[in-house]
Amino acid sequence: MSRLVARAQDEAMKSLVNPLRVSRFLQVYDAAAAQKGIKLSIGFDFHEYISITRATPTKGPTYPNFRPDRSPIRSGEGFWIVGVDKNNEVALLEAARLYNLSHTNFAEHLQSLKVFFADPAVHAHPQDRCSCMAPSAQQITGKVAYLGDRWVRRDFRGRGMSKIMAGIARGVSFAMWVPDFLCALVARSLVEKGVVYGYSHHEPGGSILQLIEEEIVDDDCLVWQTGEELKSLVDGGRDLILTS
Repeated sequence: MSRLVARAQDEAMKSLVNPLRVSRFLQVYDAAAAQKGIKLSIGFDFHEYISITRATPTKGPTYPNFRPDRSPIRSGEGFWIVGVDKNNEVALLEAARLYNLSHTNFAEHLQSLKVFFADPAVHAHPQDRCSCMAPSAQQITGKVAYLGDRWVRRDFRGRGMSKIMAGIARGVSFAMWVPDFLCALVARSLVEKGVVYGYSHHEPGGSILQLIEEEIVDDDCLVWQTGEELKSLVDGGRDLILTS
């Protein structure tokens, strides 16, 4: 975890983010994970990430936006988190990437399939489709941090691990990018159960998706928070573990 904090501090200094506050924020979640027997680490090589996810039993396929053969992520524009148990077996996974939407918005990026494929004309199936009906997706623009591919092993579910992952992902995203928005696409059932943590806003119809070759059919909600809300969370030292 020390590598995670060091990298976050380096990026924070480049972005004029207070590195001490970011470090304190991350340490809260690192300590909480350690208390539950989980060691967290961070990576930036998505070829390595895919090799981990494919070797992890019960982990479903990773969406193409985190697969370098479908959507390469340039250095500094993505990271992933892995948590291992006392036997060094994978128990937690999550990935994040940055989209530069200065000349477009998240709704258009979804509907063009560019969220999922670097070049939809090359990689998308002719019948692949994505509709975005969430009105606020058109207002999500600029530097957009996108979180996804979260997986928690069954024996660690219901133990607060999702809140820990949410905290770590937010702290690192803020330190590296200071995004204008942070968002995700989440199953409606999870939003209705109230188990999606850290997002200030949500709307249905975020992504009505069909990806033929990946055998993906989704109808997900859009969940998001603004850059100012993220900054307030990290700088203010708010604890998702206690407040969500």
